[in-house]
Amino acid sequence: MNYLEAIILGIVQGLTEFLPVSSSGHLELAKVLFGDESLPKESLTFTVVLHFATALSTIVIFRKEVFDIFKGLLQFKKNEEFFFSVKIIVSMIPAVLIGLMFEKELEAFFNRNVLLVGFMLLITGLLLFLADKAKNTNKSVSYKTAFIIGISQAIAMLPGISRSGATISTSVLLGIDRTKAARFSFLMVVPLIFGKVAKDFMGGDISFSDESFSIMAVGFAAAFISGLLACQWMITLVKNSKLYYFSVYCFIVGSFAIGYAYFYM
Repeated sequence: MNYLEAIILGIVQGLTEFLPVSSSGHLELAKVLFGDESLPKESLTFTVVLHFATALSTIVIFRKEVFDIFKGLLQFKKNEEFFFSVKIIVSMIPAVLIGLMFEKELEAFFNRNVLLVGFMLLITGLLLFLADKAKNTNKSVSYKTAFIIGISQAIAMLPGISRSGATISTSVLLGIDRTKAARFSFLMVVPLIFGKVAKDFMGGDISFSDESFSIMAVGFAAAFISGLLACQWMITLVKNSKLYYFSVYCFIVGSFAIGYAYFYM
């Protein structure tokens, strides 16, 4: 992988992490187009680094909310911030369990699996289509809905299932206000990504040579900057019920990915 490819992949990650079209799926497709022959573990490491960059951009955009979450947990007062923090923790449970129990199996999916990505993009497109047709409500996230949304986040660990698309669609279908759904969706992934990065660093699973470090740093910067722009854009799109266009996009890209896998791989 060269610097230009790292920049392109970083921009792809930054845009698609927040737009409901699956960042991990697009990264896998981009790697195939670039002829990336990385081992699954190395490929996943680069993906984790880019996700870390977009997690930081989320913190920048939602810095007040993130501060309130920490304040709610540290003060341990039964106020709105505390209850919201607990709901974030509840939403993390399914993904943490799946990640710990099936870590090796999940790593194997990040190995140019274009056919899987194609079918998962079709599922993402269906979820977005259904959510776009759902009625607007003003409900907030409850503990029960937080756990259900967490299940959709765990399923979205598969490349091709959009994490933001799955969690926002699930929230909207459960009757949660669209703006609140987007806010909760973007915040609930931050602790997971930080936890994953910390675990891999402490376990020695993430290590860089001088060359790979500079390439990943370039990709990191591209993902962070593009993520800042995409996050704000996505909040506006969800609020204005524009998910239908992304569902069409997922159907098109998913179909092309399936066709490519059958005829060229």
